[in-house]
Amino acid sequence: MGVLHRRAVIGAGLAMTAMGLGACGRSEAPVDEQGRVRLRFATDWRAQAEHGGFYQALASGAYAARNLNVQIIQGGPGVNVPQLLASGAVELGMGSNSFIPLNLVAEGAPVKAVAAYFQKDPQVLIAHPDPDLEGIADLAGRPFLLATASRDAFWVWLRAQYGFTDDQVRTYTFNPAPFLADERAVQQGYLTSEPYTIAEVGGFEPRVFLLADEGYPSYACMVLAPNAFARDNEAALRGFIAASAEGWHDYLNGDPTTADALIMADNPEMTEAILAQAREALRENQIVQGGDAAIMGIGAMTEDRWRDFFAVTSQAGVYPQALDWREAFTLEYLPGRG
Repeated sequence: MGVLHRRAVIGAGLAMTAMGLGACGRSEAPVDEQGRVRLRFATDWRAQAEHGGFYQALASGAYAARNLNVQIIQGGPGVNVPQLLASGAVELGMGSNSFIPLNLVAEGAPVKAVAAYFQKDPQVLIAHPDPDLEGIADLAGRPFLLATASRDAFWVWLRAQYGFTDDQVRTYTFNPAPFLADERAVQQGYLTSEPYTIAEVGGFEPRVFLLADEGYPSYACMVLAPNAFARDNEAALRGFIAASAEGWHDYLNGDPTTADALIMADNPEMTEAILAQAREALRENQIVQGGDAAIMGIGAMTEDRWRDFFAVTSQAGVYPQALDWREAFTLEYLPGRG
């Protein structure tokens, strides 16, 4: 499914974003002929189960019930969410990981994460079956197939946490063939994507390590909102966040048929089998409903979690220690706030 390529795409062009979002003035969202607020929401890749809650909220009428007319703009290799936000082409966008909002802060762009629908980043490391592999630490000394963008993202955490070194890194070209050919190789992946592909193509169940289960603190599937938009459209933003949480609950626990139909209409490469296995992986691993969401509700974020993420990345030199990391997010619009 090529899910991980989106991380190379979505993080680009931040300087342009900072310039475009620096404009002053009001930022009210338009309304349609029925008086509903029109919101365009850009996802981080082509339609898939990882976006299922948003499609469910659209299909079920959860957005419409909150006086919202939502259009989901699917991403892809030529789509840059920060640039879409900067140009005003969309009102809201998706952030793939916690690096995205912090990168925007570093560039001076007035954009914040306002909700995180994945409590666990679905980033995984994939290895061949080996009874000696009990955890990520056991991958020491093995070659890692990583995309260029990943070296400045979760690889930073892996180096700091496990003492891995850059000479272990090989280039991942989103082709599983090099991994399949080398039994000692470790490949990056997304929990809901590459393990399934490798099992189908390679004919074996790979060993999968979910980084979040070993302490990786990144959020994923976040909603990004320009500060001016959030300020001038508070009710609509709260409605979108609440409806999306409802959609995620129903997509994982109810009947996903109508949402899957919308996903497959937007992205004909999707199949019912791919969507079903991805949805099961999200459920089994408590990606959406685990962590703080189990107590605070779907979409929850905490200041402590953001502090932990910034501590790791700033100590590794990704961000200056003086960066105001609190500008990357706000808890103000989550259900129960305000």
